[in-house]
Amino acid sequence: MSTSTLWIVMGATSALCFAMKLLGHLVPESWLANDRLQRINALIPICLLSALVVAEGFVVKTHIVLDHRLAGLGIALAALFAKAPFPVVVVAAAGTSALVYHLHLG
Repeated sequence: MSTSTLWIVMGATSALCFAMKLLGHLVPESWLANDRLQRINALIPICLLSALVVAEGFVVKTHIVLDHRLAGLGIALAALFAKAPFPVVVVAAAGTSALVYHLHLG
């Protein structure tokens, strides 16, 4: 891709993002106060984070893999179900993932 094409794409993308942000501010507040829309809006971050975890945890390029990341994810889920504090969940998942990765290589 040439430099001029790259700058055109960057400019067009920036303009599109600005237009979408502006349109968001022009939506009437009564539309956003709808209870159904509020419930849906509350679930969007959960869905996006779940998709990110699946995409990063099970997929390498175009292949589905089961590796050390799955072990870390399993421990994180177990710690969450045990109602462990969030820092404990993160450290347990990272430690488990690192341990499985190290054992697999060694």
